[in-house]
Amino acid sequence: MSGFKTTAFHCLLAFSILLATLIAREVSATETNAPVAIHFTFDRPPDASMAPFFLAAKDGRFGAERLNVSFNSASGSPEALARVARGDSELALVDINELIRFRDKDDAAPVKAVFVLFNSAPYAIVARKSRGIQLLADLDHKAVGVTDSDLSMRLWPALARQNGINPSRVKFHKISAAVREPILSAGQVDAVAGFSHLSAVNLRDRGVPGADLVVLRYADYGCEAYGFAVVVNPAFAAAKPDAVKGFVRALMAGITATVREPGRAAEEAASRIDDGDRNLELERLRTILADHILTDEVRRNGLGGVEPARLERSIDQIAQDFKFRKRPTAGDIFDDRFLPPVAGRLIN
Repeated sequence: MSGFKTTAFHCLLAFSILLATLIAREVSATETNAPVAIHFTFDRPPDASMAPFFLAAKDGRFGAERLNVSFNSASGSPEALARVARGDSELALVDINELIRFRDKDDAAPVKAVFVLFNSAPYAIVARKSRGIQLLADLDHKAVGVTDSDLSMRLWPALARQNGINPSRVKFHKISAAVREPILSAGQVDAVAGFSHLSAVNLRDRGVPGADLVVLRYADYGCEAYGFAVVVNPAFAAAKPDAVKGFVRALMAGITATVREPGRAAEEAASRIDDGDRNLELERLRTILADHILTDEVRRNGLGGVEPARLERSIDQIAQDFKFRKRPTAGDIFDDRFLPPVAGRLIN
């Protein structure tokens, strides 16, 4: 009987070990297959430029990559970058030129961009032709309304010098964002600084004839800057590289869907905006696609990437009016390891 009990005990022990191993494997598999949570921060309230993200979410593209993505908004690129640096958000959409300035801080986390959404910066000065403005040089002695937080003004000195304009001869008036379009509409200033897809569309919506508006895009006058880009928390990128790659793939699918169905994309964006207007967002979206996303460089090199030499030149332009402690390189700002091969990023 003693031998029988010993054998039974050994069998029971072996079975227990096997059962524990199977349970551990099942738990491990469940954890492996669990969606990765991503808190994504936009640097401003929703508008049409975010349509690709919203459409990717609606179409289940993030879920297909085993990602659980939630969206929130910050009050500007500096705040969004701070959230990513702290780890409060894993990824964010920010102005890449603010990232360049952010990285110059002594204690700055090594945050990098992994996907460029706007291949050209949306900086522009929107003016009225009836006030004698047709070209950038016509701003001489003109009054331009500008808000304190306007990112376009960070590159204005370099743009002015590049185009032979004396910056001191343009009269900038500080205004609040709430009155930017109304004061131009009312003729209190000759032009306003801002984003091309926001101010120009807002002015047309306020009844200013389109034929009386001229959009002086910085990109048309030699500004090399890229625009909005997705940045990632460095610790998250190191721990979850596949999640970052999956996010990029889902976003590219959202861009492709937006290009194919701009009306549906604009409707999805408008649904996330208080009192959103689908037609107004569609007009913005068409401007964004034509001017900032589907550029010649993107058609040549594919979505999401940068040309390192151009990014270096854009950093040099920032340096004309920003004193770097240690000038960052293109490699400090952009990490292309999370992008698919070029063949998978080309868009028709």
